[in-house]
Amino acid sequence: MFNKDSWKEIFDTIQKNKLRTFLSGFTVAMGILIFIILFGLGNGLQNSFGKFFTDDKVNTIRLYPSSTTIPYRGYKSQRRIKFTNSDLKDFKEKFNSKIEDIVVRNSFYNQIKYKEKSNNYSVRAVSPGHQEAELTIIMKGRYLNEGDIANKKTHVVIGRLVAEDLFKDEDPIGKYIFGSGHSWKVIGVFQDEGGDREERNLYVPYSTMQKIQKNNDEIDQMIVIYDKNMSYDESLILEKELESYIKKKKFISPEDNRGVYISNTGEGQENTRQFASVLNIIISFIGIGTLIAGIIGISNIMVFVVKERTKEIGIRKAIGASPKSIIAMILQESIFITIISGYSGLLTALLILNLIGDSLMEKYFISNPYIDTSDAVWATIILIFFGALAGYLPARKAARIKPIIALRDK
Repeated sequence: MFNKDSWKEIFDTIQKNKLRTFLSGFTVAMGILIFIILFGLGNGLQNSFGKFFTDDKVNTIRLYPSSTTIPYRGYKSQRRIKFTNSDLKDFKEKFNSKIEDIVVRNSFYNQIKYKEKSNNYSVRAVSPGHQEAELTIIMKGRYLNEGDIANKKTHVVIGRLVAEDLFKDEDPIGKYIFGSGHSWKVIGVFQDEGGDREERNLYVPYSTMQKIQKNNDEIDQMIVIYDKNMSYDESLILEKELESYIKKKKFISPEDNRGVYISNTGEGQENTRQFASVLNIIISFIGIGTLIAGIIGISNIMVFVVKERTKEIGIRKAIGASPKSIIAMILQESIFITIISGYSGLLTALLILNLIGDSLMEKYFISNPYIDTSDAVWATIILIFFGALAGYLPARKAARIKPIIALRDK
């Protein structure tokens, strides 16, 4: 079937019918190119949504004290709720079996100085678990540890941009900066996926800052890191349990929507997952529609090709060609054109996605569009298969025509 004469005949036919060959190949190439680019852009959009959660750990529930809006058990409304160190201890004991850690975070703005240089920065007084909650990456030195908390050390971990602002090319580790009326020893430098804003922060032990503030034991925010094996529904149950416990402990009405604010990062992850699922379904329908359009286009062209070659087929049958050999001849040409065109469209689409990169991020929120190579190859194979099938049906019909009828065709 695939001998030298067959290939010579294919190339001769292609040479004589350049426009027809171009239209056939163009239909295939455009079908696969549009399919690949659509899927790639969809994956790029999902990449962008995924980046929302790279800055923070997703299995966390954040607790913020607020003010009540409903009177309850003799307490007036507009009462300011406070979290303290004793609350931290109670929460850990109560939910010990369901959580990995509870992180403290108090935030301040201070002027920080080093020699003649100074600037205003956000200072976060935290516990060691804050590194895991924020997915903080240590570049130099170390992060805060339990010893720093227990001994109320005046240690500080500074962001990458803080180090650049104050120290330039100088190594900041072991140096002292001044802020909040005290000198702080730099023990580490960090970077953060959250970007420049996060990298202009400083982290200090929350116990040290409480001591500096005249032994004030208030806590602005607690971050509950729950078991990463929990499902989203289980995290919602834990969230409700935390809310109920806090409201009971702080005498907040169960009907009060304020008093304490709770944010479950798992909710954002679940919303993104659902959005991604819907997006995949939409893209799948569009992609499948594109492939079907390509298959229909190939089918139409192959019907025209076979019709155009009816007389030729009649001559071949008249001199002894079998129906199988005629079908094989047409399919061989059809599959060859489809393969060349299909993979040309595939490679062009992959090149376009690679060139796009992050260029659509700012306007269209699409980051690094891509498609798995296996998916792209399978899509191309499917298109080639159905393209061959589309060519086989009219070829089989033509092969059944009697030579005398075929020779009369004009």
